[in-house]
Amino acid sequence: MADRKAETNAISGQPQKAIMDFDPPKKPKRNKYAFACALLASMTSVLLGYDIGVMSGAMIYIQEDLKISDIQVEILAGILNLYSLIGSCAAGRTSDWIGRRYTIVVSQAIFFAGAVLMGFATNYAFLMVGRFVAGIGVGYALMIAPVYTAEVSPASSRGFLTSFPEVFINVGILLGYVSNYAFSKLPTHLGWRVMLGVGAVPSVILAIVVLWMPESPRWLVMQGRLGDAKAVLDKTSDSKEEAQIRLADIKEVAGIPENCTDNIVEVSKRSHGEGVWKELIVHPTPSVRHILIACVGIHFFQQCSGIDSVVLYSPRIFAKAGIASSNGKLLATVAVGFTKTMFILVATFLLDKIGRRPLLLSSVAGMIFSLATLGFGLTVIDHSRHRATWAVGLSITMVMSYVAFFSIGMGPITWVYSSEIFPLKLRAQGTSMGVAVNRLTSGVISMSFLSLYKGITIGGAFFLYAGVALVSWFFFYFMLPETQGRTLEDMEGLFGNFKWNFPKKRNNNIKEVSNGDVNGNGPNGQVQLGSK
Repeated sequence: MADRKAETNAISGQPQKAIMDFDPPKKPKRNKYAFACALLASMTSVLLGYDIGVMSGAMIYIQEDLKISDIQVEILAGILNLYSLIGSCAAGRTSDWIGRRYTIVVSQAIFFAGAVLMGFATNYAFLMVGRFVAGIGVGYALMIAPVYTAEVSPASSRGFLTSFPEVFINVGILLGYVSNYAFSKLPTHLGWRVMLGVGAVPSVILAIVVLWMPESPRWLVMQGRLGDAKAVLDKTSDSKEEAQIRLADIKEVAGIPENCTDNIVEVSKRSHGEGVWKELIVHPTPSVRHILIACVGIHFFQQCSGIDSVVLYSPRIFAKAGIASSNGKLLATVAVGFTKTMFILVATFLLDKIGRRPLLLSSVAGMIFSLATLGFGLTVIDHSRHRATWAVGLSITMVMSYVAFFSIGMGPITWVYSSEIFPLKLRAQGTSMGVAVNRLTSGVISMSFLSLYKGITIGGAFFLYAGVALVSWFFFYFMLPETQGRTLEDMEGLFGNFKWNFPKKRNNNIKEVSNGDVNGNGPNGQVQLGSK
């Protein structure tokens, strides 16, 4: 690594520079090819979003048509998250074996089959089979989209690009809400089947389009295909120099000599993922252990703060808040989806400017306030003999506020952060563990909300979620260092220090890269840290 350090200016023996030479380097334009790759890969997340959104309204008509209980409704709504555990766990090994791109195709094919089965379901058991198949496809898509996007993105825009999966989850939720409203006029027995079956259409389109995308350069290096990896990096980097640095960093992590210029080389036997679980769980280094805790923790708290309860059961929440008509409840859920989508778009432009930590901590603080206030408003409504108009307005406002704060930080940062912090050889399986925890927690929350609010009241349920969000704020403050501007190969050096003040500490092993300034800033004002 040392031989790639840029030469610093000596005080003597150098020609005098013009004033313009000391101007900060201009930020390069966003790489359009990397943008297109990230956009296409992240569109697979629409599948989960659509299923969450459409199920919130479809379950009303499914319960009416199939005559099922509230407990069966809870299971139907949340079971897809548990089924997706299978897909997310299998996706890590699959993507190491067949590549990131073909794993995306597999996810689309599986979800297509599940959507068709749900659309043609004749009873509750048949519908559950469709949910099982669709859940596996969702698990695959959720794991692979952020990994692929992080691996093709240049460091200067990685936060922006790797937030795309969460953007498309929100787009999917909005489309699901719109689908509910659009097909609600159909006969009951037909409407919910159309709502669920329509999800098969985008999966076919995406599976075909993905075939035109390049393979992940990091996966190509792990297979010894250096020539192909270099071609992809040249297209997805901000400059030729950056492409060379990225390739050299990946080669070092993969154990390939830096001076090796062959197009195809022999690599270690673990290039298909063998032995990774041992290094990840059984005998992890302090840095890897810290990374794993951070990844699992951020995914757990994202779901445990109750977002799926709000998104899935928003019609019931609005009914409790005083909205009586079905059309009114469905339109209110569309407003929730619109709010989530707008704020997630704002977040994508802030991630690489403000950083992960400030945005995440601010987001969670807003969520705590919104959840506590929502719990207060719903409690007042529950205990009021007469309609408390102010409490109704407060509750509806706080639902919108909660999803807005979630979408501007906690929502996208969970996927951005967990996909970028693992070392290369552990990234696929490490990310799949985070997704598995995410789906497991989501499933438990989704399948317990109705029972929870019947047991401790609906206001009490949101007070509980506010308490969980408060705990998460302290976890994020002490456990998650800032990763803005770091290359993927440098991430491991940021972790391993569990002291409370570690986010403020910087690694002293700083290396300069070409076009850097006198302060050690690399291209685009990024500080690059050497690996420990």
